[in-house]
Amino acid sequence: PREDVMKLLYAEDERSLSEAVVDILTYHKYIVDAVYNGEDAYDYAVSGDYDGIILDIMMPKRDGIEVLSALRNNRCKTPILLLTAKTQVDDRIRGLDAGADDYLTKPFSVEELLARLRVVQRRLAMIKNGSPAEASVFVNGALRIDYAAGCAYLDEEELHLTPIEYKLLCLLSRNVGKVLTHTFITQNIWGSNWENDVASLRVFMATLRKKIEKGPDSPQYIQTHIGVG
Repeated sequence: PREDVMKLLYAEDERSLSEAVVDILTYHKYIVDAVYNGEDAYDYAVSGDYDGIILDIMMPKRDGIEVLSALRNNRCKTPILLLTAKTQVDDRIRGLDAGADDYLTKPFSVEELLARLRVVQRRLAMIKNGSPAEASVFVNGALRIDYAAGCAYLDEEELHLTPIEYKLLCLLSRNVGKVLTHTFITQNIWGSNWENDVASLRVFMATLRKKIEKGPDSPQYIQTHIGVG
């Protein structure tokens, strides 16, 4: 049935890499449209009914962050996974600020890509079906998480969280008072434990903190225990 099959748009200008990834995704039962520049990526994304978009940052005609910003300004809510160069940490932050849901640094492994797509898939399923097992609300000070609705609020203002940030917040809220190791968190968020995951975790923790903490010097909700988690 259609709802079990994810339809993806893959925008990547390196054709050989694109063909290899499309073959793998198709083998894993994804439906994939491939484009090779930013203009086509935008046009396809706006006119196609996609469950997820994989967007390389470095592309001709329009770069990935430009495309991402334009899509979000056009109220496109499709989950978007950015592909970034290993060294460009600034691109990751800019991408997440522009509305990316997750990112992957190149070169990446197939397992890593599939793990990140599964996170998107689970989040979509949760929004569609609403999880009755989680029909409860978590409250801590001004922070409120409505698990059933898949939303979080600060001072009754809805927080605009990416799927990863939301998942991270839920994981922390269900383990209040415990120190969680990097391994435990990455395993629960991405179902994996690659080196990239710990780097990603730091980036997402920073973006989540920015959204829920009043000031960086006096963290109220998320505390770091150096060397532990």
